[in-house]
Parts: sequence; structure tokens; C-alpha cells
Amino acid sequence: MENVQVKTGPKDVFLHLLAIIALYVSTGSFIALLFQYINVYLPDKAVDQYYSLQSAYASMRWSIALLFVVYPVYVWASWFLNKEYKIEPQKKEMKIRKWLLYFTLFATALLIIGDLVALIYSFLQGELTARFLYKILAVLLVAAIIFKYYLMDLKNSAPYKIFAYAVSVLVALAVIGGFFVAGSPQEARLRHFDDIRAQNLQEIQSQVVYYWQQKGVLPQNTAALKNNDINIFIAPLDPETGAPYAYTVTGVLSFSLCANFALPSLPDQTTRYAPMPVKPYGIDGIAQNWEHPAGNICFERTIDPDFYKLPEKTR
Repeated sequence: MENVQVKTGPKDVFLHLLAIIALYVSTGSFIALLFQYINVYLPDKAVDQYYSLQSAYASMRWSIALLFVVYPVYVWASWFLNKEYKIEPQKKEMKIRKWLLYFTLFATALLIIGDLVALIYSFLQGELTARFLYKILAVLLVAAIIFKYYLMDLKNSAPYKIFAYAVSVLVALAVIGGFFVAGSPQEARLRHFDDIRAQNLQEIQSQVVYYWQQKGVLPQNTAALKNNDINIFIAPLDPETGAPYAYTVTGVLSFSLCANFALPSLPDQTTRYAPMPVKPYGIDGIAQNWEHPAGNICFERTIDPDFYKLPEKTR
């Protein structure tokens, strides 16, 4: 029986490239999603703070978006190629396919080797934490599955349907779980508004302190910050309703700032399992706390004259 020479056309090249690129992007997104699960549920007190948790949620949403779009592309491209292989088995011998398969095996082999090196090094350094170990195992497991499947594919014995169904279930579970952990799009929008409110209050507070430093008295209202002859400042408004924030002078050196928050703030990762304080903390010098429950919350602030010293008048 004569061997039939199959020519590689543009469609074959682009389909194989599409499938392999979609595979790499989906794999990276899946591993990144697993990493963020680990970051959320195994916080590191040395590095994780409030904004680390926000960053983890944002990374989870980005990984979910990539998987939601790119992974179906990979499944479709692989399905289409396998359909072509059944019609023309000779296409499995195309150079573009062999090159991409061998490159994938090479890349996953390097990933597994680097993963094991990092594991052994961390063990020898005494820095093998549970968080790092789970990340190492996540990379090792994903890379090993890909290496095994494409090694079988190179030998034309890969169980495509079993692999597709099993991986699709894992990806679906990871994506669905991400929605529960990171929150819904509506919750993300409300939290974004709350972050802007907290930033606005901090900005107003800074201007109030600056006003006191320059004039020795607290401004009676936020309009005084706009109309003073030292610094022109327009107090920001609530980003959702456009209402002004409540500013009240409560003493010679004390004042309060109030805003209506939609959601409780994300607590510090290192203390998020502790009960959230009912009221925000005050400040002593530079120490501040902007954690808040939902609702109309006021932050009581007192200026420390020893810390915020008045500038000496020049003669």
C-alpha cells in the first residue's frame, strides 16, 4: 500500500496553532486560578494584607474570563482536528502537528523539572509551607496530566473523549467555585464603589489636616476647603449617588467623616476569621483603620498636635 503524502495547508497550520495556543492559555489560567484559591484559603501573614485579598479576587475573575472564552476554543479546535484525523488518518503525520506535540512535551517536561527543583530547594531551606507545597503540587499535577496525554497523542492512543470530559468537569468546577469565592459581578461593582468612597474620605481627611496645619483651626465644612486662600480643593462626591459626604466638627481637634457603604469591607487576610469590629477604630498619630460594615458609617478622627505639628511662621 502506497503512502499518501498529505500537504499542509493554511487551514491545518492555523487550526493546530489555535489549538496549542488555546491549550497554553487555558493551562496558565487554570493554574493561576488554583493559585488564587490557595492564596485566599491559606493566607500568609508575612505578605497578605487587605489589598492582597482584593488582588486575589481580581486575578480569579481574570482567570475565569480567560477560561470562559479560551477553553471552549481549545475544545472546539481539538474536536475539529480529531474529526479531520478520522477522515484522513494521514494528517496525524503532518510536520506542524509533530512539531507542536514535541514542543508541548518539551515545555511540560521543563515545567515539571523546575517544579521539582523548587520543591527540593524550599525543603532544604526550611521554607516549605503548606501554601507553597499546594502550589507546587498544583503545577506538578497539571503539567503531568498534559505531558501524559500528549505523549499518548503522539503515539495515536490518546483517549480524547475521556480527557475532554474529565478536564471540562475540572475547569467547570474551578470556574463555578470562583464565582462563589470572588463574588458576583454586582458585588464586585458595589465593592468598587465602596473602595472609591473610602479613598474619597481619606482624601478629605488629608485636606482637613492640611487646613488645620496651615490655619490652626478645623474647617467648619468641606466648602471651606474649596474657598480657602491656601489650597483649592473640591470635595469628592459619592460615586454612585452623587451625594456629598458628611463632615462634622466634633471638637477643637476632632471631626467625623461619614459615608453610606453598600457592603462590609474585606477584612485583612491575616485576621479575616476574627469578628469584624462593629465600629471603625480611631487614630493615634498615623495609625488608621478604614474597615467598615455595611450602611451609613462614620469615622471619628482626632488630630494629634504632637504628630501633626503646625508649621513655624516665618518672619
